Amino acid sequence: MRRTTLRTCLLATLIAAATAPRADADPGKVVDVVHFWVSHSESAALDVFRKAWKAAGNQWADMPAENKVAVQRAVSDRIANGYAPAVMQWNANEGSRELPEMGIVLDIDEVARSDRWSDVLPAAVLDRISYNEKVYFAPAGIHAENWLWTNRALFAAAGLPLPQSWDDIFAAAAKIKAAGRLPFALGGGGWEISLIFNNILYDKLGPESYARIISGDASAVMDPRVRDALAVLRRISLYAEPRSARQGKTWADATAAVGSGAAAMQFMGDWAKGELVARGYSADTDFDCNLAPGTEIAYFMVIDAFAFPLTNRDDAANAQRAFARMLLDRDNQVAFSRIKGSLPVRTDVNPAGLDHCGQLGLKMIAQNSQVSAQSMAMPSQMSEGWIAVLAEFFDDHTLLPDAAQQRLVKVVSEG
Repeated sequence: MRRTTLRTCLLATLIAAATAPRADADPGKVVDVVHFWVSHSESAALDVFRKAWKAAGNQWADMPAENKVAVQRAVSDRIANGYAPAVMQWNANEGSRELPEMGIVLDIDEVARSDRWSDVLPAAVLDRISYNEKVYFAPAGIHAENWLWTNRALFAAAGLPLPQSWDDIFAAAAKIKAAGRLPFALGGGGWEISLIFNNILYDKLGPESYARIISGDASAVMDPRVRDALAVLRRISLYAEPRSARQGKTWADATAAVGSGAAAMQFMGDWAKGELVARGYSADTDFDCNLAPGTEIAYFMVIDAFAFPLTNRDDAANAQRAFARMLLDRDNQVAFSRIKGSLPVRTDVNPAGLDHCGQLGLKMIAQNSQVSAQSMAMPSQMSEGWIAVLAEFFDDHTLLPDAAQQRLVKVVSEG
């Protein structure tokens, strides 16, 4: 299986870093934090950690980036210049294990053991943040990708029930479109389309075949039901804005459209709830939430986390370990999750005050219904290829399902 672009880049830049001049030591617990949490809700949620860090007398230098790719680029550039950031946002997924494998991030096992993370973190989370029986990532929250968000007023005005099946979805889309409203809200990111498709794929193939596909089994992608899933995705494209209208928009813009009633539905992870709340909307009053049809028994889990590059700054490791401990503080976990729309990674927090969406997510975790999200299970390069094919198929109606399926087979085959 091919290594990711990031791996290649970092291996090259580490050579340059070895001969770079040593940076001046920073006094005290000072961290520079590279992240891509820049939407209203994401920024507000990150403020929980930022304020807690500063309240303890520490310093935080903020380094926001546009997206995950920009974070990777920024980190690579800093390493190349001999000045790695102390903290970087990183999803704890299959590809993330390359970082400790290359020996470029600090292990925080000392913190995990002394604070007994193994007693309070779900086994699936502990596994994702570990490598060779040591902990390298500090988890911030648990998200699920397979949610459907609906505008309550639009559905009520159209006399529509909350969709429970794909037939319900398309019946609602047709009626809403006839009323002159946009059925499905989408931003300009291809990954948003892949989230929709992964829901359909799970519904069509079931958990076993879905797991085989996202773990890199190309033979499973040849299943005729994958073509059926692509046909459903094509139907959805008929009720969304064309690519030209979506360019420049983000997932958060699409979420805001659902909140305001400019659009009726959005398939998006539960970070959408955080964005809706940040914009003044309330669950069960302004919007409804439900797991996407066919995925009611699954929770497509995503783990937000932070990693800690090895640096040449005095006392950086102490600051990094303190930062990891701050992230897992029980009060910080609850406050962060309420704003972000996620669930706390700790199992010993008080669930009181969670809305219907949060309670449903907590129930899925308690039932051990976690399923690896495609973005978490596939290696980075494979995931990027998967997303690119689906995005092209969604917008180019001359690309037929058979041809798109063969392209997906090739992506998974080549790794």
